[in-house]
Amino acid sequence: MDNKNKALTPKLVKKLWVAFVLLILLMGASYIFITGYYANKYNQATTQQVNANIANHVIQEKFTNASPFLEDGSVNKPLFGDLMHDMMAVNRSIEVYLLNDIGEILYSVVLDHSDNAPSKTVALGPVKEFIKTEGASFVKGEDPRNPGTKKIFSAAPYEVEGRKGYVYIILAGKDFQNISNSLLSSYFKQLGIGATLLTMLFSVVIGLISIWFLTKNLRLITGTVRRFQEGDLDARIENPEDSDIEIFANSFNEMADTIVGNMDKMKSVDLLRRELIANVSHDLRTPLAILKGYIETLQIKKDNLSEVEKEEYLQITHDNVDKLSNLINQLFEYSKLEAEQVTPIKEPFSITELSHDLVAKFKVIAQKKEITLQIENPNSNCMVFADVSLVERALQNLIENAIKYTNPHGLVTLTLNKIDDNVEINITDTGTGIPVNEQPFIFDRYKQVNKNTKKQGYGLGLAIVKKIMDLHDTTITVLSKPKEGSSFIFNLPAYQV
Repeated sequence: MDNKNKALTPKLVKKLWVAFVLLILLMGASYIFITGYYANKYNQATTQQVNANIANHVIQEKFTNASPFLEDGSVNKPLFGDLMHDMMAVNRSIEVYLLNDIGEILYSVVLDHSDNAPSKTVALGPVKEFIKTEGASFVKGEDPRNPGTKKIFSAAPYEVEGRKGYVYIILAGKDFQNISNSLLSSYFKQLGIGATLLTMLFSVVIGLISIWFLTKNLRLITGTVRRFQEGDLDARIENPEDSDIEIFANSFNEMADTIVGNMDKMKSVDLLRRELIANVSHDLRTPLAILKGYIETLQIKKDNLSEVEKEEYLQITHDNVDKLSNLINQLFEYSKLEAEQVTPIKEPFSITELSHDLVAKFKVIAQKKEITLQIENPNSNCMVFADVSLVERALQNLIENAIKYTNPHGLVTLTLNKIDDNVEINITDTGTGIPVNEQPFIFDRYKQVNKNTKKQGYGLGLAIVKKIMDLHDTTITVLSKPKEGSSFIFNLPAYQV
C-alpha cells in the first residue's frame, strides 16, 4: 500500500472504528441485560398481582369448612394434602406454608417431601408489607426451600380457635424456577444473537456516517498538509474558526506562514549574500589592481623613476593596503555580528570622554580635507550604560562616514544631550546628503547609493552600526536632505549614579 492509500486510513480512523464498535457492543450487551432484568421483574410483578388474593381464597374456602388444627393442637395434614392437591391441579409451581404469628413454619407438604434442610422461620417484614398494601406493591419474600433466595408470594392472616398466623404461598416454586431459567436462557440466547446482528448492522451504518462526519475536518486538514508538502506553499486551511479542531487548524496556518516567511527570508539572505560577495569582490579587486599596477611599475621602471615618483607610488600602494585591511576587518566584524557571535558587555562609562578621544583621533583626517570636526556641549559629562568597545566602533564608523561625504570647508558636529533617562548622540554633517528614496536602505549591507558620483556605496560601516544598535535594543535614525547634509541620531540608556 502506497503512502497516499495509507493516508486515507490513518491510525486515528482505525482507533475510532474499534472504539465505536466496542461502544456499540457494550451498549448492546447492556440493553440485553437491562431488558432481561426488567422483563423478568415485570413478569414476576404481574404474576404476583394476578395471584395476590390466593392466600385469602385458601383461608376462606378451606379454613371455613375445616380447621387447620386437630383437637390435640397438631396441624391437620390431610387438609393440607387436599389443599395442595387442588392447588397443584391448577398450578404446579405453587407451594403453601402455614406460619404462626412469629413466622415459624408449622407445616408444608413440600417440606415434608424435600431432602433439603428447610428453613424453620420466614421473615414477616415482607409478609406484613404485602398484607398492608393488599398485594398492590411488588414485594419478594423468603423461599423456605432455598434460604437466601427471594421469591414472589401471596400471604393472608388467619385466626382459628384462638391461634393466629399466616398462610404463606410461594407463587414461583422450584418447578417454576427451573422452567423459567430454561426459558430465560433461551430468550437471552435468541435476544443476544438478534441484538448482536442488529448491533453489527447499526455499527457499520452509523459508524460509516459518524466517522465520516467526525473526520471530515481532519481529512480536509490532511489534504491541505499534503498539498503543502508537495510544494503548494499557498495551501491554507480556510475558515479555521469553523473547524472542529480549530486549534490545530490555526496552528497549521501559523506554521505554514512561518515556514514560507523563513523561506522568503532565506531567499532574501541568499540574494543579499550574493550581492555582498559581488560588491566585496569589486571593492577588493580595485585596490588589488592598483597595488599590482604600481608594484609592477616600480619593478619595471625603478631605475628611471625619480625619488619623488617612487615615494608617490609607495604612498599609493600603502593607502590601498590600508583600504584592503580596513575592508577585511569590516567583513570579519560584520560576519561576527551577523552570526550573533558578539555579546555586549554593558558597563557604565563616560560617552563624553569617549567622544573627545574620537574627535581628537579624527581631527587630523578632517583637517587634511579642511573640514571642521567639533563636539557640542563638551563640558557636560554624560554617563551611559552600554558596551564601550561596540559604541566606540559605531561612533567611529559614523564619524568616518560623515567626513567622507562632507566637502572641504564643511562641518561635522557630534552632539550629546541628556533627555530624561537617555543620552541622545547626534552626528551631523554638511555633506552631500542622501536622496529621500534611498534613505530607508542605507543601513543595508553594501547598499549602493550616489551612483552618479565618485563616492559610491556606504560599504559595511553603517550596516555594522545598525547591528550594534540592535545589540543595545535601540534604533538609529537618519535625517537628511540632498546637498544640505545628514544627521544620524541614536539613544543610549543614561547611567544613574
